[in-house]
Amino acid sequence: MADRKCLALIAHDQKKDDLAAFAKANEAVLAGWKIVATGTTGGRVLEACAGLDVTRLKSGPLGGDQQIGALIATGDVDCLIFFVDPLTPMPHDVDVKALMRLAIVYDIPMALNRATAEQLIDFRRS
Repeated sequence: MADRKCLALIAHDQKKDDLAAFAKANEAVLAGWKIVATGTTGGRVLEACAGLDVTRLKSGPLGGDQQIGALIATGDVDCLIFFVDPLTPMPHDVDVKALMRLAIVYDIPMALNRATAEQLIDFRRS
């Protein structure tokens, strides 16, 4: 299925379990997507949903955020789900802001929490 859209998945440490649960609850829909994810997040998603097509990139702080940003800039990512933890300081906050800026600049639909991700998936389903 070469014409599948590409979905990027990222989650801060305190939100990785939430993203894996989201993926499990929406596994049938996500099966229609090509998925790229930062390293640990991708691993958690694959543990929850072994049948999904997930390409794991580097861990976010080690360059995974930038890898996804590059894919957005080249038009290879169609949608971004990034479960953000607003209560925990992030040492790589600059990378996170750069990724979000790219999603905005390139007009990529972006969800930052589960409620918005559910709406985004429902919208893309139809």
